[in-house]
Amino acid sequence: MAATLEQRVDLTRANTLRLPCTADIGARPRTPDELRQVLDTCRENEWPVTLLGGGSNVLLPEHLPGAAITLEFDQWWIERRGDGGVAYVGAGVHWHTLVMTLAKRGWWGLENLALIPGRCGAAPVQNIGAYGVELGDCLEGVQVMALDSRRVYWLSREQCELAYRDSIFKRELSGKVAILRLALRLSRTGAPKLGYGDLAQRVTSEATPLQVAKAVCSTRREKLPDPNVLANAGSFFKNPVVSDATAQTLRTRYPDMPSFAQPDGRYKLAAGWLIDQCGLKGQRFGAFGVHERQALVMVHFGGGSRVELLDVARRLVETVESRFGVRLEPEPRRL
Repeated sequence: MAATLEQRVDLTRANTLRLPCTADIGARPRTPDELRQVLDTCRENEWPVTLLGGGSNVLLPEHLPGAAITLEFDQWWIERRGDGGVAYVGAGVHWHTLVMTLAKRGWWGLENLALIPGRCGAAPVQNIGAYGVELGDCLEGVQVMALDSRRVYWLSREQCELAYRDSIFKRELSGKVAILRLALRLSRTGAPKLGYGDLAQRVTSEATPLQVAKAVCSTRREKLPDPNVLANAGSFFKNPVVSDATAQTLRTRYPDMPSFAQPDGRYKLAAGWLIDQCGLKGQRFGAFGVHERQALVMVHFGGGSRVELLDVARRLVETVESRFGVRLEPEPRRL
């Protein structure tokens, strides 16, 4: 079957910030062959191609030229390997649903990443992470299709060049491949990772994967707004990484400032703390604002545009840089 192409598709509900956006063409292929057909049509008509997942980490313009393609590859399975296994997961599978299903079945590996919005295909792009765990901790490989040649091939974890909220898919392969499937390493004999936040106060070291996942969900719901209720893209800024000298200078001035040592000798700072110290938590600027419980999250109250959002973000960046000498970098991708 051929994928259906729709004209003038409203993407306002297809991004969690609810930014108004209309794409010239929309397509939702369900197989690699359907994706090839869509790409062939785009090439014939000289339409630019934009790949969208769950829209939880993107900043959409009011008009998106060409075709917006969302992969509906929703199949996944597990291959057993010794006392563990590898989950092969289609790009269209909803991430949180996968995490909770695996946790219920007693598989370790993804439980700390519960309640992260979006689809699995977008997970490697940002190297999603939460509560002391990143996707890279369990990723074995990513299957992709080259947009020009239509060739399908696998990239190993090392070839994905994962880093903090970064990967090869945001750099050299940006706009060049479609992520089709993930291979995720799982274990039956894991142990809870409770070293981040207050997870250790919520569950014991004897907890099951499901108990950890539920604790993570509870923590996230207490601190973060539900995008279905109040539009947001989760953490809007990356936690900045600074030199040891800069971190020492700042700690001298701000003894309570959180900082986390990195393997390369630098320190990661908490962007939310920096924003909060500038008195910006809970502040509203027209249609947008800083969330009242989590300063790292920018929310959309409705009626705003990407231009307005970026203007508010710029004001936050300049305010933090003026006080701390540290420049924040937005996390969502600007399409």
